[in-house]
Amino acid sequence: MRTLLTIMALAVGMPAASQSPFPVDIGGPYALLDQHGQTRTEADPDGKAQLVFFGYANCLNICSAALPLMAQVVDELAADGIDVTPVMITVAPDQDTVKTMGEPLAEIHANFVGLTGDEDALQGAYDAFKVEVEPLFEDPEYGWIYSHGSFVHLLDGDGELLTLLPPILDVSQATKIARGYLNPQG
Repeated sequence: MRTLLTIMALAVGMPAASQSPFPVDIGGPYALLDQHGQTRTEADPDGKAQLVFFGYANCLNICSAALPLMAQVVDELAADGIDVTPVMITVAPDQDTVKTMGEPLAEIHANFVGLTGDEDALQGAYDAFKVEVEPLFEDPEYGWIYSHGSFVHLLDGDGELLTLLPPILDVSQATKIARGYLNPQG
């Protein structure tokens, strides 16, 4: 698949080599705090692949589809012996703090990592992954509702982007795509 993307990139005049197969470079370094107050970067500390989503723990819209999808894909891949860490980078740091995001994410999957940080650190991650965040309105019960990116990013253990998964895929489709990148022989 990667070879096909490289050929396609060359055909349309896009740089190939070590560049992204996408029309823009997506991904890059960040340093944020997880729900335990520990600093995490784009590289998984255990070298596992990652499913990364930009959202927020109490989102009632696209996050309520993407986060459970990620959890199910992680479980499906684990059954094949492929370890993947689900990661959510908050777009609502006022709502997702070190103290508040761990519990709702753990309800979705025990291994979910939630990341937050100060405005500059989060903006660096948003910029690296080309994610736009905009507050829409304040819900009296749930707080601010945000417009934000909706793709699930599949990263290798070093934090390099492998592909994007739209959250409209079903578990079987998303797992098959991820498996193809993480276990190309299987």
